[in-house]
Amino acid sequence: MRVIAGKYRSRLLKGPGRLRLRPTSDRLRETLFNILGPEVADSDFWDLYAGTGATGIEAISRGARLAIFIESHAATARLVRKNLETLGIRGAAEVIEADVIRGLEKLAARRLVADFIFLDPPYENAADYQQVLDFLDASHLIAPYGIVIVEHHRRLELPDRLRRIERTRILEQGDAALSFYRLAAAA
Repeated sequence: MRVIAGKYRSRLLKGPGRLRLRPTSDRLRETLFNILGPEVADSDFWDLYAGTGATGIEAISRGARLAIFIESHAATARLVRKNLETLGIRGAAEVIEADVIRGLEKLAARRLVADFIFLDPPYENAADYQQVLDFLDASHLIAPYGIVIVEHHRRLELPDRLRRIERTRILEQGDAALSFYRLAAAA
Protein backbone atom coordinates (compact mmCIF):
# COMPACT_ATOMS: atom_id res chain seq x y z
CA MET A 1 0.00 0.00 0.00
CA ARG A 2 1.35 3.39 -0.96
CA VAL A 3 0.46 7.06 -1.08
CA ILE A 4 -0.48 7.79 -4.68
CA ALA A 5 0.13 11.51 -5.18
CA GLY A 6 1.03 14.76 -3.49
CA LYS A 7 3.55 15.57 -0.79
CA TYR A 8 3.99 11.94 0.33
CA ARG A 9 3.77 10.40 -3.16
CA SER A 10 5.11 6.84 -3.45
CA ARG A 11 5.73 6.54 0.29
CA LEU A 12 4.78 3.12 1.61
CA LEU A 13 2.23 2.64 4.37
CA LYS A 14 2.22 -0.16 6.88
CA GLY A 15 -0.45 -2.65 5.85
CA PRO A 16 -2.94 -4.51 8.02
CA GLY A 17 -0.67 -7.48 8.72
CA ARG A 18 -2.67 -9.87 10.91
CA LEU A 19 -5.48 -7.36 11.40
CA ARG A 20 -8.68 -8.32 9.59
CA LEU A 21 -8.95 -5.29 7.34
CA ARG A 22 -9.97 -4.74 3.73
CA PRO A 23 -8.10 -1.57 2.77
CA THR A 24 -9.37 0.52 -0.12
CA SER A 25 -7.28 -0.53 -3.11
CA ASP A 26 -4.68 1.87 -4.48
CA ARG A 27 -6.59 1.89 -7.77
CA LEU A 28 -9.93 2.81 -6.20
CA ARG A 29 -8.27 5.45 -4.01
CA GLU A 30 -6.64 6.96 -7.10
CA THR A 31 -10.01 7.02 -8.88
CA LEU A 32 -11.64 8.67 -5.86
CA PHE A 33 -9.06 11.44 -5.62
CA ASN A 34 -9.10 12.01 -9.38
CA ILE A 35 -12.84 12.67 -9.02
CA LEU A 36 -12.42 14.95 -5.99
CA GLY A 37 -9.58 16.80 -7.71
CA PRO A 38 -8.16 20.05 -6.38
CA GLU A 39 -11.11 20.56 -3.99
CA VAL A 40 -9.23 18.37 -1.48
CA ALA A 41 -6.63 21.10 -0.95
CA ASP A 42 -7.40 23.12 2.21
CA SER A 43 -10.34 20.85 3.07
CA ASP A 44 -11.33 19.04 6.24
CA PHE A 45 -11.43 15.34 5.36
CA TRP A 46 -12.84 12.69 7.70
CA ASP A 47 -11.90 9.03 7.29
CA LEU A 48 -14.49 6.86 9.10
CA TYR A 49 -13.66 3.21 9.75
CA ALA A 50 -10.13 4.39 9.05
CA GLY A 51 -8.36 1.01 8.93
CA THR A 52 -4.80 1.75 7.81
CA GLY A 53 -5.60 5.45 7.42
CA ALA A 54 -4.59 5.34 3.75
CA THR A 55 -7.55 7.38 2.48
CA GLY A 56 -7.17 10.20 5.00
CA ILE A 57 -3.39 10.18 4.54
CA GLU A 58 -3.91 10.49 0.79
CA ALA A 59 -6.06 13.56 1.48
CA ILE A 60 -3.31 15.11 3.62
CA SER A 61 -0.75 14.31 0.94
CA ARG A 62 -2.94 16.17 -1.56
CA GLY A 63 -3.16 19.26 0.64
CA ALA A 64 -6.08 18.70 3.02
CA ARG A 65 -5.86 21.09 5.96
CA LEU A 66 -6.97 18.40 8.42
CA ALA A 67 -7.81 14.71 8.35
CA ILE A 68 -9.76 13.17 11.19
CA PHE A 69 -9.59 9.40 11.49
CA ILE A 70 -12.26 7.50 13.42
CA GLU A 71 -11.43 3.90 14.25
CA SER A 72 -12.97 1.74 16.97
CA HIS A 73 -10.36 -1.02 17.28
CA ALA A 74 -7.36 -0.15 19.43
CA ALA A 75 -4.83 -2.12 17.35
CA THR A 76 -6.11 -0.55 14.14
CA ALA A 77 -6.05 2.96 15.64
CA ARG A 78 -2.41 2.29 16.59
CA LEU A 79 -1.76 1.33 12.94
CA VAL A 80 -3.19 4.68 11.78
CA ARG A 81 -1.01 6.51 14.30
CA LYS A 82 2.05 4.52 13.20
CA ASN A 83 1.46 5.40 9.53
CA LEU A 84 1.04 9.08 10.43
CA GLU A 85 4.20 8.96 12.54
CA THR A 86 6.21 7.22 9.81
CA LEU A 87 5.33 10.05 7.40
CA GLY A 88 5.97 12.76 10.01
CA ILE A 89 2.35 13.97 9.95
CA ARG A 90 1.42 15.72 13.19
CA GLY A 91 -0.77 18.83 13.22
CA ALA A 92 -2.81 17.95 10.14
CA ALA A 93 -4.27 14.78 11.66
CA GLU A 94 -6.38 13.63 14.59
CA VAL A 95 -7.19 10.04 15.48
CA ILE A 96 -10.37 9.37 17.45
CA GLU A 97 -10.49 5.90 18.94
CA ALA A 98 -14.22 5.23 19.21
CA ASP A 99 -17.01 3.58 17.30
CA VAL A 100 -18.02 5.77 14.37
CA ILE A 101 -21.31 7.07 15.79
CA ARG A 102 -19.64 7.98 19.10
CA GLY A 103 -16.79 9.66 17.20
CA LEU A 104 -19.25 11.66 15.11
CA GLU A 105 -21.10 12.70 18.28
CA LYS A 106 -17.80 14.02 19.66
CA LEU A 107 -17.22 16.02 16.46
CA ALA A 108 -20.78 17.34 16.55
CA ALA A 109 -20.27 18.48 20.17
CA ARG A 110 -17.24 20.45 18.93
CA ARG A 111 -19.43 21.96 16.17
CA LEU A 112 -17.08 20.79 13.43
CA VAL A 113 -18.09 20.33 9.80
CA ALA A 114 -16.37 18.32 7.08
CA ASP A 115 -15.84 19.08 3.45
CA PHE A 116 -15.41 15.35 2.74
CA ILE A 117 -16.56 12.39 4.80
CA PHE A 118 -15.35 9.00 3.61
CA LEU A 119 -16.89 5.91 5.14
CA ASP A 120 -15.91 2.35 4.47
CA PRO A 121 -17.38 -0.05 7.03
CA PRO A 122 -16.61 -3.75 6.71
CA TYR A 123 -18.76 -5.01 3.84
CA GLU A 124 -20.36 -7.62 6.09
CA ASN A 125 -21.65 -4.90 8.46
CA ALA A 126 -24.41 -3.76 6.09
CA ALA A 127 -26.44 -2.13 8.91
CA ASP A 128 -23.54 0.26 9.64
CA TYR A 129 -23.96 1.94 6.27
CA GLN A 130 -27.55 2.94 6.94
CA GLN A 131 -26.87 3.85 10.57
CA VAL A 132 -24.04 6.25 9.67
CA LEU A 133 -25.90 7.75 6.70
CA ASP A 134 -28.95 8.34 8.95
CA PHE A 135 -26.73 10.00 11.57
CA LEU A 136 -25.05 12.25 9.00
CA ASP A 137 -28.42 13.08 7.44
CA ALA A 138 -29.79 14.24 10.80
CA SER A 139 -26.62 16.10 11.82
CA HIS A 140 -25.02 19.34 10.74
CA LEU A 141 -21.59 17.78 10.20
CA ILE A 142 -21.55 18.17 6.42
CA ALA A 143 -20.31 21.52 5.09
CA PRO A 144 -22.74 23.30 2.72
CA TYR A 145 -20.94 21.96 -0.37
CA GLY A 146 -19.56 18.89 1.38
CA ILE A 147 -19.52 15.39 -0.01
CA VAL A 148 -20.08 12.08 1.75
CA ILE A 149 -18.36 9.23 -0.05
CA VAL A 150 -19.38 5.66 0.78
CA GLU A 151 -17.29 2.70 -0.33
CA HIS A 152 -19.41 -0.45 -0.46
CA HIS A 153 -19.84 -3.74 -2.25
CA ARG A 154 -21.42 -3.01 -5.62
CA ARG A 155 -24.34 -5.30 -4.83
CA LEU A 156 -25.27 -3.43 -1.64
CA GLU A 157 -28.30 -1.22 -2.23
CA LEU A 158 -27.95 2.17 -0.56
CA PRO A 159 -30.69 4.79 -0.48
CA ASP A 160 -30.78 7.35 -3.27
CA ARG A 161 -32.11 10.00 -0.91
CA LEU A 162 -32.55 10.56 2.78
CA ARG A 163 -34.21 13.60 4.31
CA ARG A 164 -31.34 16.08 3.77
CA ILE A 165 -28.79 14.24 1.65
CA GLU A 166 -29.07 12.61 -1.75
CA ARG A 167 -26.86 10.39 -3.84
CA THR A 168 -25.50 12.30 -6.83
CA ARG A 169 -23.22 9.68 -8.32
CA ILE A 170 -22.27 6.02 -8.11
CA LEU A 171 -19.07 4.59 -9.54
CA GLU A 172 -18.34 0.86 -9.73
CA GLN A 173 -14.87 -0.63 -9.96
CA GLY A 174 -14.62 -4.41 -9.70
CA ASP A 175 -16.62 -5.60 -6.68
CA ALA A 176 -16.42 -2.17 -5.04
CA ALA A 177 -18.56 0.89 -5.56
CA LEU A 178 -18.35 4.51 -4.45
CA SER A 179 -21.60 6.37 -3.75
CA PHE A 180 -21.37 10.15 -3.51
CA TYR A 181 -23.90 12.10 -1.41
CA ARG A 182 -24.47 15.84 -1.08
CA LEU A 183 -26.94 18.00 0.77
CA ALA A 184 -30.11 18.08 -1.30
CA ALA A 185 -31.00 21.41 -2.92
CA ALA A 186 -34.33 21.59 -1.06
CA ALA A 187 -32.83 20.60 2.30
